[in-house]
Order: sequence, then structure tokens, then C-alpha cells
Amino acid sequence: MTDQSDKSPFWEVKRLSEMSPTEWESLCDGCAKCCLQKLEDLDGAVYYTDLACHLLDADCCQCTDYQNRQQRVPSCVMLTPEDVDRFDWLPPTCSYRRIAEGRGLPAWHPLITGDATSTRSSGFSVQGRALVLAQPLDSSTDVDWEAHLVDWPLEESA
Repeated sequence: MTDQSDKSPFWEVKRLSEMSPTEWESLCDGCAKCCLQKLEDLDGAVYYTDLACHLLDADCCQCTDYQNRQQRVPSCVMLTPEDVDRFDWLPPTCSYRRIAEGRGLPAWHPLITGDATSTRSSGFSVQGRALVLAQPLDSSTDVDWEAHLVDWPLEESA
């Protein structure tokens, strides 16, 4: 019989495709960088802006309507294990991307610290940096995208 105290955490022994829905959701570090508006050039390079989805509560870095987000914001991307090969658009700090790339979780991740606020307190979230949109963007919305381009979502150290 194996001693349960010697078991490695699920994210170290399971592939993303083997995780339960609860395990999958718990991998999210709560940074909300995926809620930022992003631009992609013709070569596939992704650029982050400081503009966040109108459903984001930037103080706690959570969606205000998580269960209905895709109905309310059709462009909202739902991360699934089937999409692992396309996670390169996520910031390098994203736990899903890190696990997919075999890099493990960062020291500030809530699953490591046991503290649900550790991503925010470590400086790896959008808290205090994102501008939450008042409404969804559409083709009629006039935005000076260059004025909102930022590099901080790509930083791997705070």
C-alpha cells in the first residue's frame, strides 16, 4: 500500500488531458491575463493590451458571470485540454501553458501557496493594471490600440 503523504500533486503526474474538471479549473492561477484584449499580427505574433473584458472584476481578477461568459462575450476563449497545442498565445506565466510545456507551477501559484490571493499579492495578475471596458468591443468601437499595448503580461518575474 502506498503512503498518501508521498503522492506527488496531480499537476506533476497527470497530463492536462487526464485531469478532472475540478483539477483543470484549479490550475487557473487567477491572473486574468486571458481576459485582456489581444491583437495578433499577420505573422501570428500576439500583443497584449491593458484593456480587459467588461465582465472582469479587476479587483479580484474574476469574471462576474463566469458560467455565462461565452453567451455574453462570444469571443471569450474557453481553455480546454483539447486546445493544449494552441496555448502559445497565453502569457508565459499561465499555469495551463506552463504545465503543457512541462515547466510546472510557479512558486506563487495558489495550489503551491495555499493562498487564493497569492497570484494577486505576488504581482502576477491584472489587478491595478487593467482598464476594464464599460461594454463589449465591436466593429463600431473606435480604439487607439497602440496606446494600450503593454508588455507586463509577458513578464515572468514581478
